[in-house]
Amino acid sequence: MGVLTGILAACAGERPNNLGVKGGLLAACPASPNCVSSQAHDERHRIAPLAFSGEPDAAFARLRQVLAQRGDTTIIEESPDYLRVELRTLLFVDDGEFLLDRPQGVIQVRSASRLGYSDLGKNRRRIEEIRAKFTNEGKKP
Repeated sequence: MGVLTGILAACAGERPNNLGVKGGLLAACPASPNCVSSQAHDERHRIAPLAFSGEPDAAFARLRQVLAQRGDTTIIEESPDYLRVELRTLLFVDDGEFLLDRPQGVIQVRSASRLGYSDLGKNRRRIEEIRAKFTNEGKKP
């Protein structure tokens, strides 16, 4: 059992220390293709933020609910305008961040693998899954 625990811990990687909001921005993506961010300037890493209409706090609460319902997601840090989550894929852990950008009326997103070079598009697909659920939940009466 100890060997398996060690292998799982090695695959999870260590939490990066550059996460969080600095000057209204999430951390930049590394050069590797295993990260997406709505604040990235290059097409390789760029993904659209989560759009919403209506009350920003209600939209952010809806996002929190969507994330809490996912079996692969654990909320690690939470404040009124920021969520940091761990997203699990089999043995690997990715880091997700969501920033309520009140002036722009969107939720900025970032998702990055802790380990490896390529994620085969997993972070992008996962954010799009979250977007679809978030958008769908916003349409319910």
